[in-house]
Amino acid sequence: MELIILGVTFFGFLVLGVPVAFAIGLSAICTILYEGLPVAVIFQQMMSGMNIFSFLAIPFFVFSGELMLHGGVADKIVQLAKNLVGHIRGGLGMSNVVACTLFGGVSGSPVADVSAMGAVMIPMMKKEGFDTDYAVNVTTHASLVGALMPTSHNMIIYALAAGGKVSIGALIAAGLLPALVLMVCMLVAAYAVAVKRGYPAGKFPGWSEVFRSFAAALPGLLIVGIILAGILSGVFTATESAAVAVTYTILLTFFIYRTMTLQNFLRAAAKAVKTTGVVLLLIGVSTMFQYLMGLYEVADFAGDLMSKVSTQPWMIFLLINVILFLLGTFMDMAATILICTPIFLPIAMKAGMDPVQFGMLMLINCALGLNTPPVGTTQFVGCAIGGISVGAVMRTILPFYAALIAALMFVTYVPAFSLWLPRLLMGYKG
Repeated sequence: MELIILGVTFFGFLVLGVPVAFAIGLSAICTILYEGLPVAVIFQQMMSGMNIFSFLAIPFFVFSGELMLHGGVADKIVQLAKNLVGHIRGGLGMSNVVACTLFGGVSGSPVADVSAMGAVMIPMMKKEGFDTDYAVNVTTHASLVGALMPTSHNMIIYALAAGGKVSIGALIAAGLLPALVLMVCMLVAAYAVAVKRGYPAGKFPGWSEVFRSFAAALPGLLIVGIILAGILSGVFTATESAAVAVTYTILLTFFIYRTMTLQNFLRAAAKAVKTTGVVLLLIGVSTMFQYLMGLYEVADFAGDLMSKVSTQPWMIFLLINVILFLLGTFMDMAATILICTPIFLPIAMKAGMDPVQFGMLMLINCALGLNTPPVGTTQFVGCAIGGISVGAVMRTILPFYAALIAALMFVTYVPAFSLWLPRLLMGYKG
């Protein structure tokens, strides 16, 4: 009965439009009160969930991404991408995909990625004669690669939601190949739609311009290399790498590019504080939720239910993907990771999936949810920039969705995409 109350109240609050964090917390409170547990359990679980040293990486990575967003780094990355692939059919669309991938590497946030790239690329594409729905779809889907990059704070959240079963360093290394696969799938989709609609190709500016734009963008892109090299060499931990990212970004935007203003710095700091507050609130209330799910053995119940459908690993993985995708359309990325990891990670591991590989599966599924109504944060941002309705964008979304699902299937059923680099660079034994 307690599990029914937990589930019904949670989804009931979501249907009523209650924000996800409050829906999680209120459903946990209702269940605790019905169970007759001391109310102090609520605060104990919240504090224990937030009081973890590794969570220091979250505000630092968020702040670093906001500094990149407001510090003028995006313009240089856009120019590099345009010079590299702008001469191909539908060149601006291809440039958009590459630019989103590169900026996702330095920001680590799909929302920051679509905000920065969308503000530059969507108006530019519309001016050059590209349809608005195409410009928005390319930007919002390509920006999702930020969730897999080394600066992604969602990796930190997953590592801690996994209960110590996975190394943050291994996750950071594991995200690079899936990110590349995601970029290639998006390039194929963008090119196919461009050919079908007859979009023009741009002009190749010459290798001298490519190298010049690369040199201009290189200091910003180096942040990915610094984080990876520092962690792999043992110079600093994954948590310390976030602080290094902030320090480097401040030096870069203030003293190298000289594009950061005091007003933009304060705006970035305020946004980082707001985002960190939301994430930590989600972590706190989700810890309560996880406590109750553990108490009522939800993971075992879900595993038994799936085993009745099929005992084949490939079918179990497919079911997990479908469930995560559906939940991701209603919940924020961090909330989905925090709630679903304790349930589905044991099931996936029992079926033979490594926790690092499952982390990639989880992040891509949650990223898909960011681009799907009714939550669809990145899609709403992209549509607002493009001045187009979500309905109009959804009508032509299928090729881009297909590209993301193809990348998800590669990651789900080919473990090497997630595990080869951690094994090569870190000697990961999973």
